[in-house]
Amino acid sequence: QVQLVESGGGLVQAGGSLGLSCLASGDTFSRYAMGWFRQAPGKEREFVSAISWGSHETYYSDSVKGRFTVSRDNLKSTVYLQMNSLKPEDTAVYYCAARRKIPALRAHEYEIWGQGTQVTVSS
Repeated sequence: QVQLVESGGGLVQAGGSLGLSCLASGDTFSRYAMGWFRQAPGKEREFVSAISWGSHETYYSDSVKGRFTVSRDNLKSTVYLQMNSLKPEDTAVYYCAARRKIPALRAHEYEIWGQGTQVTVSS
């Protein structure tokens, strides 16, 4: 199975942009649907976005739709999350996750997780 490593988090002002990357290794990346989740302090992990193995299907939570864009490059074994128009409420640890077959919107449906990367949006 794949191992996942996120990068690209940091501190940004409200209205700014950040791009996250998640590099996979150890297995054929294109076998996996990928998801992005986030977890703020004291809150449950929540769905952000997901993408199918061939990028044919993408999904977004209502809270990020129109501001975030998920993409992937199977040749580079990487999934991306471009975050624009960031808000303080986007502050969280962001995780990428992988599962076989189709994308899913619930955290428990993902088998493999990265270690997370912190995103902090200041007001």
